[in-house]
Amino acid sequence: MVTMILGVIAVVWVIVTRMPDANALPLPESIALPEGATAQAVTVGPDWFAVVTTGGRILVYDRVTGALRQEVQVAP
Repeated sequence: MVTMILGVIAVVWVIVTRMPDANALPLPESIALPEGATAQAVTVGPDWFAVVTTGGRILVYDRVTGALRQEVQVAP
């Protein structure tokens, strides 16, 4: 029984300590993609976020302003 209690405490501790920071900057409500681009995936960095498009491009945006920082073409 002691082992089960310690196990539950350990699982709760891991979940609580791994939760994201509540003060993290949120993503914008909408993202203006270039004409004809369709989002396939999104990833987030400390001060940027990137959108992978179905056309093989990675669009890197500033997380605060939402402005396009960089565009990378990925070879098929």
